[in-house]
Amino acid sequence: MASLTSLFTTLSKSSHVGAAIAKNTTLTPRICLATAPRRRIQASSQQDAPAVENEARNAAENVSQTTKDMAGKVSATAQDVSEKAKQTAQDAWSQAKGTAQKATDTVMGKAEESKEFVKENAEQVKKSMNTKKETI
Repeated sequence: MASLTSLFTTLSKSSHVGAAIAKNTTLTPRICLATAPRRRIQASSQQDAPAVENEARNAAENVSQTTKDMAGKVSATAQDVSEKAKQTAQDAWSQAKGTAQKATDTVMGKAEESKEFVKENAEQVKKSMNTKKETI
């Protein structure tokens, strides 16, 4: 039982203990540990302190640089998405204008055809009326 207690003490001192559940019975002692390794920075003397400070500074600079890099990537991605959205909107507008122009051309063409048809029929009606006057 003493070795079990010393094992638990050693584990809790040497690594981060996320959860510890100990169930001690007279028959079988059981311990379930969920641990995650962690890195400790300890200065054992005044001589180690500058090295620790330097290591902490380097870690902070690394985090800062990584954050800047990720911000740059996010910015580039956002700009790319913006450009694609702009291009899609321009394409849709061009297609809408083209469709409207085709519709206008079709309507105008039909109007011209109708105008010509009415002219031809008016001429025929006029001739027809003139021949009826002459016969009367």
